[in-house]
Amino acid sequence: MKRLSAKEIRQMYKDFFAEPERDHLVFPSASLVPKDDPTLLWINAGMAPLKPYFDGREVPEKPRIVDAQKCIRTNDIENVGYTARHLTFFEMLGNFSFGDYFKREAITWAWEFLTRRLELPPERLSVTIHVKDDEAFEFWNKLVGLPAERIHRGDEDNFWEIGEGPCGPCSEIFYDRGEEYGCGSPDCKPGCDCDRFLEIWNLVFTQFNKEADGSYTPLPKKNIDTGMGLERIASVMQDVPNNFETDLFRPIIDRTSGMSGRAYGADAAQDVHFKIIADHVRTITFAVGDGVLPGNEGRGYIIRRLLRRAARSGRRLGLEQPFLHRLVAVVDEIMGDEYPEVRDKRPFIERVVKAEEERFHETLAEGEALLLERLERVKREGLTHLAGEDAFRLYDTYGFPIDLTEEIAREQGVEVDRAGFERELEAQRERARRARQVAEGMNSERGALETVTAPSRFVGYTDLVATGTVTAIAVGTELADELPAGAEGQVLLDVTPFYAESGGQVADRGIIRWDGGEAEVLDVQKAPHGQNLHTVRVLSGTLRTGASVACEVDAESRRDIVKNHTATHLLHKALREVLGSHVAQAGSLVAPDRLRFDFSHFGPLSAEELAEVERRVNEVIWRDEPVVIREMDLEAAKAMGAMALFGEKYGSRVRVVMAGDYSIELCGGCHVERTGLIGMFRIVSETGIGSGVRRVEAVTGRGAWRYGQEREAILGQAAELLKANPAELVARVERVLAEQRELERELEKLRARLSRDRAADLLRQLQEVAGVPVLAAAVGDADMDVLRQLADELRAKLSSYVLVLGGTAGGKAQFVAAVSPDLQARGLHAGRLVKQVAEVAGGSGGGRPDLAQAGGRDAAKVPQAVERVKLLLQEWAGNQVASEKR
Repeated sequence: MKRLSAKEIRQMYKDFFAEPERDHLVFPSASLVPKDDPTLLWINAGMAPLKPYFDGREVPEKPRIVDAQKCIRTNDIENVGYTARHLTFFEMLGNFSFGDYFKREAITWAWEFLTRRLELPPERLSVTIHVKDDEAFEFWNKLVGLPAERIHRGDEDNFWEIGEGPCGPCSEIFYDRGEEYGCGSPDCKPGCDCDRFLEIWNLVFTQFNKEADGSYTPLPKKNIDTGMGLERIASVMQDVPNNFETDLFRPIIDRTSGMSGRAYGADAAQDVHFKIIADHVRTITFAVGDGVLPGNEGRGYIIRRLLRRAARSGRRLGLEQPFLHRLVAVVDEIMGDEYPEVRDKRPFIERVVKAEEERFHETLAEGEALLLERLERVKREGLTHLAGEDAFRLYDTYGFPIDLTEEIAREQGVEVDRAGFERELEAQRERARRARQVAEGMNSERGALETVTAPSRFVGYTDLVATGTVTAIAVGTELADELPAGAEGQVLLDVTPFYAESGGQVADRGIIRWDGGEAEVLDVQKAPHGQNLHTVRVLSGTLRTGASVACEVDAESRRDIVKNHTATHLLHKALREVLGSHVAQAGSLVAPDRLRFDFSHFGPLSAEELAEVERRVNEVIWRDEPVVIREMDLEAAKAMGAMALFGEKYGSRVRVVMAGDYSIELCGGCHVERTGLIGMFRIVSETGIGSGVRRVEAVTGRGAWRYGQEREAILGQAAELLKANPAELVARVERVLAEQRELERELEKLRARLSRDRAADLLRQLQEVAGVPVLAAAVGDADMDVLRQLADELRAKLSSYVLVLGGTAGGKAQFVAAVSPDLQARGLHAGRLVKQVAEVAGGSGGGRPDLAQAGGRDAAKVPQAVERVKLLLQEWAGNQVASEKR
């Protein structure tokens, strides 16, 4: 049997099926993110990118395809690291037929590849088939020559189906690793839970269609769908006991070992963490490379969960600082030749992973300590479960995934009340839903309009003035015939130039006039049947259904809105150019006075990045590019490269907005005719609004001019205060700061001298209590920093001591306690001592045996509190004597 690298196996497989007698098209590995829905992530689906060919939506270039597809599986994360086979990321080698060859070829070619190309011993191979698949039995037994005793019939495990649709029997190929891997049972055979028989290939014969009633009908064209796990076949070809010993994982494990100083293979429990890290960093690398950022929902939560589990395993190996980002390079070394997207995006992947690790480390230590404390309490009280409320608090406050809580609890022999956790989570969601009801309250007022189906034609893309007829009026939840002066209500028109709020663009405002009156348009939203619904306040006269009205949009407001909307498109493109193609719109606001753009990104933008984004947008504005808007089929728009917004639903016909040759987006909003009309673009702020989501706020046109004027005024005021002209301001500020630093150094010297003098004075109060040198003093106004500095001065001058200093700051009591090593050895503890002292002043505290601090509410009781030290030491001494007598 040959010894082959994973890279060699992958290439041999593709070459074998691409040879003329088999003539398969080599299909490139697809993204883990579906091309038709960028918000998703393929999970548990090696052939998912080929699904359009199976269900007939698309016709492949050839009816025979071979590929190596990257796959993610997350339904058994908790098993990864503990078994030889479980992985969250793996490569699936597959050959497929769409209405071409079938069982005979699939079986014989599989056998040929395994026994002739890979040279696996035929006597080590056995298969399973469906209990009723006599045809497969004949091919294996008669055509291939596999003995009947190595052909095992099964039922559910040998029939592949997922709900309604194409399905069929399957045949699994197993490799016998030898008795040393077995369970010792005489009934051990393929399908046993032990590691002896390793499934290496599954041949699925898609020959039926499962109907809605549960029946099966033969397909007119039968398909073949096979899958061979590269990691598993590599473990066989490299003669190693599990996936993690192959060349796909071992370099990652070795690098982790080098970083941690821990040896892999020395301790089975420790090895689990090496394996978890090696598996999870592969998944994280590929997912982030395909545009999936860690987050709190959906696919982002899966990646965050894996990263945090791996980070915790690193801590178990002594890796207290972020380290996973350093392993991305190892994944690149192993996989980059086959998957160039990993190599191309490696710097970005490393930055994302490092940022997420740092975020997790900020909360992990505190959260884990709290969890362990709760688990100890559970065990101390004789309970078996951690309360769901506690698990939820960890999730909500410290970002602890529930799975991680369950894993840590399991290690401590405690279960987690998952049902209680889910109840708390649902209660939080319900609170959020109730909070949203105010914003969405308009839906509850639409009952009267549900029956109004008269169409409304929007002409506001080209006309800001139009004539229409009132088709319906609603006041609250009731339809009305009229709206008198001073009243507010909702109005439907058959023709309107007023834009209804949508896609981030705010609604138009303006005036509606009719014979004998006028009304102000306050807002425009979509009615239940898609019409533009105007909220109006009648200024004079009475508005009646059937009235002919003249509509006039506030032109000045609209001009500012369209500038900001087109600028938003330019900003989106510039962000993708500067930061990377992972940037995707996550929300927006287009108003007359500003624009706001939310987007996916892992960390704050640098000043240089912001300046570059701003420069690129302004360059397009100054080129005065034409903005062309066309309606076309959705597929044609996608073929042009038009960007679609995540979460938006599009019909078969879409509106495409093209700003020169710079930006192409699907958009139903209003835009300028040329980019030059925007005038100028200025970024006002950039902030984070959630994990993996950033927000840029900007202004254009007159707003940008005002912003510049305001900044110039501030600059002038600052220059005046520093008695410098604006051009000299930076140099003047640098001089002022240098002078300030020098003054602070002088002040620090004076404070140190004062502290030494104060410490010398305090030393005169040193006395002996119960044979112990004690200095307990109230020092007046002194915050915690001053008290600690005094304590350090005194400790440096004494060899044996108990120090307790009390001070006041901000109307509160402050205490510091210190105990020398010799007295700690005799049982004195600074933390316990200061806690008892602070109780006199209505406070509490604690800390280490050598140094501790505390606070109290009643500053007036500081002298009384420090006096208690002597009593406490006398009690301690009495206890010591009593103990010695016993």
